[in-house]
Parts: sequence; structure tokens; C-alpha cells
Amino acid sequence: MQILEMLKEIKVGRIVKGICREHGISDATYYNWKLKYGDMEASNIRRLKGPGEENHKLRQMFVALSLETSTFNYVIGKKL
Repeated sequence: MQILEMLKEIKVGRIVKGICREHGISDATYYNWKLKYGDMEASNIRRLKGPGEENHKLRQMFVALSLETSTFNYVIGKKL
């Protein structure tokens, strides 16, 4: 993961401004990432992002079912 690689580079002794310039992010973004992901491993970050992806899939399923239901209700209403 790019975030963890950047955090490890800083621990080795590189300068924050130089790494931020290389990756095209601001110093503030780096420090926010450090607060959020500083002591984590890659598996922990994946576990954090996992529920977000699952929620996205569930939302898509809900939208599809809602559209299907409204279509059925429209057709049934026309026939009556």
C-alpha cells in the first residue's frame, strides 16, 4: 500500500517534504495519514476498507431491487 510505504520511508529517515513532493500530496495529508494509519499493518488497513466495499455492493443491490419493485408496482397499477 502506498500510504504504508510512505510512512516507512519517513521512519527510515527521509524528509517529509521530499516524500510528499514525490507522491504529489500535501504535508497535511501526510500527517492525517500518519494519525490514521501510523501503527497499522497492510492487513489491518485492508480490513478497515473491506466494510466500505461491502456497503457499496449492498447499496447497489438495494437500488436495483427498489427500481425493480417500483417498475412492478407501475405495471400492476396500469393493469388495474
